[in-house]
Amino acid sequence: MPDASFVASAGSIETFDLVLRGERVLLGEEFSPAEVGVRGGVIARIAPSGTGLRAPETVQLAADEVLIPGLVDTHVHVNEPGRTEWEGFVSATRAAAAGGVTTIIDMPLNCDPPTTSVAALDAKRRAAAGQILVDVGFWGGVVPGNLAELGPLDDAGVFGFKCFLLDSGVEEFPAVTADEMEAAMTELARAGSLLNVHAEDAHLIDAAPHPHSTLYADFLASRPREAEDTAIAAVIERAARTGVRAHVVHLSSADSLGRIAEAKRAGVRLTVETCPHYLTLTAEEIPAGATAFKCCPPIREAANRDALWEGLESGVIDFIVSDHSPAPPSMKDPGHGDFAPAWGGIASLQLGLALVWSEARRRGIPLQRVVEWMSGAPAHRAGLTGKGRIAEGAAADLAVFAPDETFTVNAAALEHRHPVCPYDGRDLSGAVRTTLLAGHPIDRNVARGRLLRRERIE
Repeated sequence: MPDASFVASAGSIETFDLVLRGERVLLGEEFSPAEVGVRGGVIARIAPSGTGLRAPETVQLAADEVLIPGLVDTHVHVNEPGRTEWEGFVSATRAAAAGGVTTIIDMPLNCDPPTTSVAALDAKRRAAAGQILVDVGFWGGVVPGNLAELGPLDDAGVFGFKCFLLDSGVEEFPAVTADEMEAAMTELARAGSLLNVHAEDAHLIDAAPHPHSTLYADFLASRPREAEDTAIAAVIERAARTGVRAHVVHLSSADSLGRIAEAKRAGVRLTVETCPHYLTLTAEEIPAGATAFKCCPPIREAANRDALWEGLESGVIDFIVSDHSPAPPSMKDPGHGDFAPAWGGIASLQLGLALVWSEARRRGIPLQRVVEWMSGAPAHRAGLTGKGRIAEGAAADLAVFAPDETFTVNAAALEHRHPVCPYDGRDLSGAVRTTLLAGHPIDRNVARGRLLRRERIE
């Protein structure tokens, strides 16, 4: 079927820069026929279908297309500067745009230097400037000994901070103890900032078996869910004591859902994310030696996956982000199928919407809920008040999506730097046909993205 078509309009004086028309435009929680007028990169008017808004350029959605807000991915490892051979701003933002993602927030580690000081943040911004196809913001890092840097980083516009409670995998971003985490929480609570926590307990991980093995079950045993549950309990306890806004990244253990729900009911300022790989893959299906599936915390069993979906539907889990964490093929399989030395990260930035939608529709979950989990909710938590929704006054960051179109993943054709992906050969539903940033269709060779700074929110 035809894709959304861009058409020049007649007339010398027009009200809008761009008008988009479609029978299914996501307005609030429902798809409705509508016309969307864009001016100066912002949605200036939403009108009923047939109103006849005029602009020099129009987009008429095809019958099989819907208009949704651009996705907001608040958990992306770009790795530039310092490890651009793993990924980089050009390749990462091309992948984002191809997947309908219009905003990413970059994690503070795997780049070198890590974003643990204002000087490092400035280096990151210089590296990104002039290269990005989508809007990009940054998290700051919490490591031992950098408490004095947190206030200046907050003032410099990071969206919040990230720490690890166990070895991060890169020596320049060491883990903090629970007490060091609490000290940082106290500082960040005063500033009204947010702390993201990689929550796995270092002692329980160290005590687990770590054999060299090509069997996924052996790797899974090396990252027991008890380690995740124990660390999440520590996050909740310290967040309750300090009053900080705390966020648990990449939840994989459904055993923690009850504890998280209880903490939220008790008023702890806690949010939680999960990722497409935990919602679409299962431990039982991972072949021997398939190190492309390795991530930390790990992909768990099918029953655990089902419980995570229940956590999303009930609101215990707040949203879905990619945790895009790519690495060169030599790092993903240095031991020729041995899970122990392989880098623990999955590259999926371009595929997130199709992955989650394919599984959601199988479960009878409507597309508008998927979009809220992947756009509105992460935008809200990061304080991106003008993003994640189609509404007057919001940014004209949009995606034209064909929910019924099917395709087969070809890892070699994806936009991220290396053709390593656990979804290679997987059949998915839902294709992004056009992504617009500030009302402009994104061209993979034109860097229109902006560097973002945190807005002050509570």
